[in-house]
Amino acid sequence: MSEETNRQSTVEEEEFEQTETPNEGEDNNQEETATEELSEVEQLKEENAAVQDRLARLQADFDNFRRRSQKEREADLKYKAQDIVNDLIPVVDNFERALQVDVQDEATESYAEGMRMVYNQLKQALIDHGVEEIEAEGAEFDPQKHQAVMQVSEEGYESNQIIEVMQKGYQLKDRVIRPAMVKVNE
Repeated sequence: MSEETNRQSTVEEEEFEQTETPNEGEDNNQEETATEELSEVEQLKEENAAVQDRLARLQADFDNFRRRSQKEREADLKYKAQDIVNDLIPVVDNFERALQVDVQDEATESYAEGMRMVYNQLKQALIDHGVEEIEAEGAEFDPQKHQAVMQVSEEGYESNQIIEVMQKGYQLKDRVIRPAMVKVNE
């Protein structure tokens, strides 16, 4: 009986080993699967973070584009009259020269009066659209608003003070359209 018990015992051990071996394989497979799943989860988290970062950058780029476009539109509206102002400034200059002529008779005086009225109306239209004459005579020279055509040394004036305006300058709101041409004291 002892042989039979030994045989039975050996058979049971072999069966146990056989059943144990597949379980160990399953454990290894489960561990590999779990490791793969963790690796896949980590990879998905990294991809998600990268997509979130890209989305945040795109959103910031879009916001910057929108702000830049808004500023450009505001500047276009603010300075929309610049082209027409550039065309009208020489007209104003010619009116001023024409109005400096001495009038001798009554017929010419009424004609000159009509010219003054048109000139005043043109100047008012420019003022209404934000065009201002740059103050120059007696002011301190500012290279942003004035262009020095002559430099002289005269007594009674401070250094760098504008003595005479050769040609008027104009600005549209805060942008210089044409600098004033001036004579400056040394």
